[in-house]
Amino acid sequence: MTINASSDRVRPAAHPDGADGMAVASFLLGLLGLLAFNVVLGPFALTLGFVSLVRGTDRPVRAVLGIALGVADLMVLVVLMTLNKGVLRPFGM
Repeated sequence: MTINASSDRVRPAAHPDGADGMAVASFLLGLLGLLAFNVVLGPFALTLGFVSLVRGTDRPVRAVLGIALGVADLMVLVVLMTLNKGVLRPFGM
């Protein structure tokens, strides 16, 4: 806990290992992965979400949402590849 000199409020100290930032990054990468580059952003969202949970983030909901969005990214990838017969982006259309 740290005390701010300008006010009497007590704020929790930030994690020096960046677990909160990883949870937020996992969530944002999972959202972006639904729109584009899901083959890259989905696994990154999964990895960052799991690492932030292991490190004890103060934002576990965002980490879990990042993991869920990473899984959704990979599911979208599988559906698109199934519908396009293994081609990520159809050429010549």
